[in-house]
Amino acid sequence: AMTRMRVATWNMHGGVGLDGRFDPQRVARVIGELDADVIALQEFHSRDGFDMRAHLDTIGFAHAISKSTFLKRGGEFGNALLMRWPPREVANHALGVDQREPRSAIDVTVDHERGALRIVATHLGLRPAERRVQVARILDLFDAEPMLPTVLLGDFNAWRTSSLRGVDAYFGMSSAPRTFPSPLPIVAFDRIWVSPPHACIDLRVHASRIARVASDHLPLVATIEFS
Repeated sequence: AMTRMRVATWNMHGGVGLDGRFDPQRVARVIGELDADVIALQEFHSRDGFDMRAHLDTIGFAHAISKSTFLKRGGEFGNALLMRWPPREVANHALGVDQREPRSAIDVTVDHERGALRIVATHLGLRPAERRVQVARILDLFDAEPMLPTVLLGDFNAWRTSSLRGVDAYFGMSSAPRTFPSPLPIVAFDRIWVSPPHACIDLRVHASRIARVASDHLPLVATIEFS
């Protein structure tokens, strides 16, 4: 028997759309459109007293993990994972480099209907040298021995792929649909790698009308299938 699931990654731009409005209801609508089992969110922001995690708890995901990297406008700003299954193990790895903006990676193992899946979700820095250090730290998380089926996903901020060669070498080459900027994407900032690579049977950008306005990034969605 095969297990099929959908995973997605989306930089939600702090909940602020291209129209300049902070609109949590619009964020929830886009997440609902994705119809995914696991969603990694970057620039996840609870601001001005509004609890974004509590808001998203109402849209059908049984389990949510949010990890702040710093405070912004009086609220936590960082990464989040929405999942339909309970986490067995959770870790948050610091990826900050020198005096650059703090970065991190959420590392979760979940038990689904037919086994376990490891998910690592991140948002890398803006400079190539910074990203190379962060990629090396992420790859150090994975054992050299055979590992669980794994998904690495997030916003890798890479205009060019040179800083991501180590990831491609480890996981295998991944397709890179363009996701940024959302009105007319020209860059593949948002990426999903799957191990084993043949488990990814479909990878596409979610470009609905509302998604094109809700953030400066479009969501990226993968369908994966494990035996």
